[in-house]
Amino acid sequence: MDLHLKNKVVLVTGAASGLGKSITLILAEEGARVAVNYRSRKEASDELVTEIRSKYCVDALAVHGDVGDEAGVHAMFEEIERKIGPIDNVVNNAAYCANPECADLELSEFQKCVEINLQGMFLVCRETVRRLRARRSPGHIVNVSSQAALRASQNGKTAYDMTKAGILGFTRSLALETAKDKILVNAVLPGLMYTDIIAPAYEADPDKFNKRAPLGRVGQTDEIAQVVVFLCSDRTSYMTGASVDVSGGLALH
Repeated sequence: MDLHLKNKVVLVTGAASGLGKSITLILAEEGARVAVNYRSRKEASDELVTEIRSKYCVDALAVHGDVGDEAGVHAMFEEIERKIGPIDNVVNNAAYCANPECADLELSEFQKCVEINLQGMFLVCRETVRRLRARRSPGHIVNVSSQAALRASQNGKTAYDMTKAGILGFTRSLALETAKDKILVNAVLPGLMYTDIIAPAYEADPDKFNKRAPLGRVGQTDEIAQVVVFLCSDRTSYMTGASVDVSGGLALH
């Protein structure tokens, strides 16, 4: 199935590793020109861009930017537009998880979680909508939430869970605001994924993780990324404000 993403300019935030990297690679495979946003992982982002250019022969750009910083987001969009073209679609994937339970959570950690997960999404979405409206162009925004938006995390992630739930409310409201502009806004709710972050704990006790999902295993980042990329495409032309569960059935519990 052709997703009609060839030459579309797509920004993926938090794209240097994990789910963001998988999303970026699949977008490139579909012919999109991709902007790889990073905050601190410059080397990994540069390596990803090199891989994309050599493997898929499409335009790719590693672009630094703190999504929680208003001026930084504006500058990031300016750089992308100048170097590879005006943005058509955006994937808000950048995230931060504060681990302590509420009683032990420092205000600074709480604020950092909100700044990246909610404020960052807002700033990127606002900049995207402003620019698409100025061009009178349709577009797609995909916000990466989590199963934590629907069910409490097992080990004290109150700030993270709150922000991921907030993403769903924001997605629905923005979808309503931008429907007249043909800017479609949807969210994806991944469950457990095998990433570098969980790899040590997973390898120590795979059954502990696998048994949590009815499908009996954790997801691979590519499996979630395929859904995200589909939501970036015009194949979803009658879909906005939706929250798509990609969790191996975790939400059924």
